Amino acid sequence: MKRSPDLLRLADTVLLPGFIGTTAPDWVRRRLACGLAGVVLFSRNVDTPAQLAALTSALRADNPEILIGIDEEAGEVTRLEARTGSSRPGNYALGVVDDVELTERVARDIGRDLRAAGVSIDFAPAADVNSNPDNPVIGLRSFGADPVLVARHTAAWIRGLQSTGVAACAKHFPGHGDTSVDSHHGVPRVTASRDELAEVELEPFRVAIGEGVRSIMTGHLLVTAYDEELPATLSPRVLTGLLREELGFDGLVVTDGIEMAAVSGRYGLGGASAMAVAAGADAVCVGGENADEATYEHIRDAVADAVTEGRLPEERLADAAARVRALTAWQAQAPPVDDVRDEVGLVAARRAVRVTRRGADGLLPLAAAPHVLELAPETNLAIDKGMPWGAGEPLSKLLPGTTVARLRQDNVHNEVAGTVLRQAADRPLVIVVRDAHRHPWQTDLLERLLAARPDGVVVEMGLPGRTDLGAVHIATHGAARVCGQAAAEVLAGLA
Repeated sequence: MKRSPDLLRLADTVLLPGFIGTTAPDWVRRRLACGLAGVVLFSRNVDTPAQLAALTSALRADNPEILIGIDEEAGEVTRLEARTGSSRPGNYALGVVDDVELTERVARDIGRDLRAAGVSIDFAPAADVNSNPDNPVIGLRSFGADPVLVARHTAAWIRGLQSTGVAACAKHFPGHGDTSVDSHHGVPRVTASRDELAEVELEPFRVAIGEGVRSIMTGHLLVTAYDEELPATLSPRVLTGLLREELGFDGLVVTDGIEMAAVSGRYGLGGASAMAVAAGADAVCVGGENADEATYEHIRDAVADAVTEGRLPEERLADAAARVRALTAWQAQAPPVDDVRDEVGLVAARRAVRVTRRGADGLLPLAAAPHVLELAPETNLAIDKGMPWGAGEPLSKLLPGTTVARLRQDNVHNEVAGTVLRQAADRPLVIVVRDAHRHPWQTDLLERLLAARPDGVVVEMGLPGRTDLGAVHIATHGAARVCGQAAAEVLAGLA
């Protein structure tokens, strides 16, 4: 098929590919010089703050008007601190504290780092209402299960971030909270009525729009009240009818990763990209798993072909490109931001800790260096594998002699409880779990250990489904590095 150079350049203006490495490959720099909309950065692109700033500076040398985006939610989803663990708790911990000024400070602190790094748009905050506690992909990324609470903290997060000249992006529209399927792997269904959606899922997005959020990210969700066939990312009824016309959003609409199975599984990378732009999306994110020039060219050609074949009006493509330019113009006009460092992350993590004692007043602080067992579940693809978490390592610094063991599901066998009990003989036992209510293997092992050691202390670093486990139960409401530090301080008596 004959594709005109002008049409290919227009298709370029709505694509945000990713790439491998801490320096930009030649193909990315060539494309940027020809008008590529921008790039999406992942933890694989981040080494140090100085390296990241040098990378974004080099990218802007090829095209000063590009968008540079990143997923920096803090907490469990961090790209800036994937190697060390986040120095700021995630949304759920902030929702537990429920101090909107604190949430705004945390977001402003993130914005300072992103602005210094040369990032122009942060794909955060998650505005999802986590109404399903078994949700496999949202969980701690949400401010909570109350739509009013989620809405006020979403607004505070947007205020804090955008005050630094970095655009916020509320996600995952129209709400990924009441789902039981991870859209990385399948198509989640949201079966609530329109009235129910308006009362719960849509409330944070409505408030975000009123707060002036610059961007909204689509969720790959089948929202049956609006469209029984097409996921929201590909649905004109959701993106144009609901988001643009009903809710009145006039900013940039960005897709979630287009390679996720919920959309690419049926329509392919190119087909899903063209359908998303036709439905009302302005920028297509790609490159989490497919970060090469051939994939980029395939998607660009598919978008151009959709125009030639009449499936995507050229006017819609031009409108999308204009919205991308409008956002880069807003960011370029942002005033300088102060570089005052705010140690708000640890403050927030400490305030989010909740301790439940079951007639065990003498257990805290720990009287001796404990044995710490950490039960590590598989995490979803939004969370970097291998990112540090847990309470054992920070506790070993406060109580020298602390021993730490970590088990995954495939390490658990019939004799493992006996092994742990021998390791913890004559010393306190601390068991660290993460979303234990969602993982029967964690709950089963936990109950076996506590039956033998009723004086055991449980630290829950995920959603606290049960607080009746352990003589003392400590809920951190997050698995960020600072959440582990805050729990260690409680255990050591320093809180």
